[in-house]
Amino acid sequence: MLLIWGHKEWLAEVQFLGVVNHPNLVKLLGYCSVDGERGIQRLLVYEYMPNRSLEDHLFNRALNPLPWITRLQIMLGAAQGLAYLHEGLEVQVIYRDFKSSNVLLDEDFKPKLSDFGLARKGPKGDRTHVSTAVVGTYGYAAPEYVETGHLSIHSDLWSFGVVLYEILTGRRVLERHRPTAEQRLLYWVRQYPADGKKFSMIIDPLLRDQYSINAARKIAKLADSCLNKNAKDQPTMNQVVEILKQAIQDSQKGTNSVNNNFGASGSKLGRKNPKLR
Repeated sequence: MLLIWGHKEWLAEVQFLGVVNHPNLVKLLGYCSVDGERGIQRLLVYEYMPNRSLEDHLFNRALNPLPWITRLQIMLGAAQGLAYLHEGLEVQVIYRDFKSSNVLLDEDFKPKLSDFGLARKGPKGDRTHVSTAVVGTYGYAAPEYVETGHLSIHSDLWSFGVVLYEILTGRRVLERHRPTAEQRLLYWVRQYPADGKKFSMIIDPLLRDQYSINAARKIAKLADSCLNKNAKDQPTMNQVVEILKQAIQDSQKGTNSVNNNFGASGSKLGRKNPKLR
């Protein structure tokens, strides 16, 4: 269940999830709105996702680390969900709040995107963007959108690139104990480029070398392309899907592929990132 306080976000999610259907989007089972002593309280009922969120399994040290292949498969499913929003509907939909805490995991660790209260229709005709108030989550929101309020599907690409680096490094994009710009994730990883000799220094140590270095370089290059400030140089989400499929194949046949004998279990939800709103 998800308790939503804002009527606009609640209504948007009810309307959106009522018309879409994709294996990588969470299903809405029901909803209600009650006017009580505390005012109006609005509730959404999602399908049960026993393994909580990607955020939990990346950053909660009480859980077993996610295997490399599982991380890639989760990102592949998330990319397929975004590709459906961007190109699989009659109207283009911009998710606007892609982050690891919004990627929920079922019993088999298959991902489903959740929380569509901020989703909105993309530009029509020859327009390249829609102008809107800046909402989303610090660290994941694209700089151009934050600075100008110009929203496009490229904003989702930027957010996706951020999460790709989170699965590579096991570090949050913003961490309280790393307050300076020089210590933040995107600045830090750029000191270790994918083609550099020290690239492996950014890889999550919890993977314990059980990953394909070639596939990891491919993922870092993909993240960099998603984080390109020139929208024309970003891939489409369908192109992202194909690159992730290739990275999974490389990992499965590579000499230093992942050992899938790791376990993973659910836990309490981690803390949410601060909203821009």
